[in-house]
Amino acid sequence: MVLICGVFFGIHWVTYFYALKLSTVAIGMLSIYTYPVITSFLEPVILKTGFQKSHLGLAVLVLTGVYFLVPEVSFKNDHFIAVVVGIISALFYAIRNILMKPKVARYDGSVLMFYQLLVIVVMLSPLLLFSDFLQVKTQLLPIAFLALITTTVGHTLLLMSFKHFSATTASIMSSVQPIYGILLGMLFLNEIPELHTIIGGLLILSAVFIESTRTMRTAKNS
Repeated sequence: MVLICGVFFGIHWVTYFYALKLSTVAIGMLSIYTYPVITSFLEPVILKTGFQKSHLGLAVLVLTGVYFLVPEVSFKNDHFIAVVVGIISALFYAIRNILMKPKVARYDGSVLMFYQLLVIVVMLSPLLLFSDFLQVKTQLLPIAFLALITTTVGHTLLLMSFKHFSATTASIMSSVQPIYGILLGMLFLNEIPELHTIIGGLLILSAVFIESTRTMRTAKNS
């Protein structure tokens, strides 16, 4: 199961970065962060936990937000393709997190992360034969930061959080990241989100906030 999760994680990565390549940081990250709501739907199905009817309303809210992210429903539009690819990435990420939830209770998060990264290395290694490393040489420091801090440390901590929270709750709690990402995109890349992107993002993050508040309230009362 850990090996399968590694494959899903690898697909998530590839589609995530492809979505970012096609569009802005704001659209790329916001489309990815539909995954908490996707998780809330899939977790009851995969792990046989109770389904919450309120998730239907949240799904409508998220879909409305995604609608605002898409300026034109056409595969000739890079932003539309980015949103579609981003949601595909979110789907694989959600499934991977749900499948990892039972494993975290038995194994250390860093060990699970190591094996998944090993699978990804094997899976993506053939691409080295077709890659151009001229630009990579100038980006070694950012790539190292991405690999060591945001990937190794960040995802290991997320896995460890599964010991204390459901996959849905942990996913929701991590959804503050698009805000950081958009702000950093504005600061370093001068990417100012358009009005429709802001509206879509607010709708998606509102759904996440509502579910987060509801989950925390339920946890306190239980």
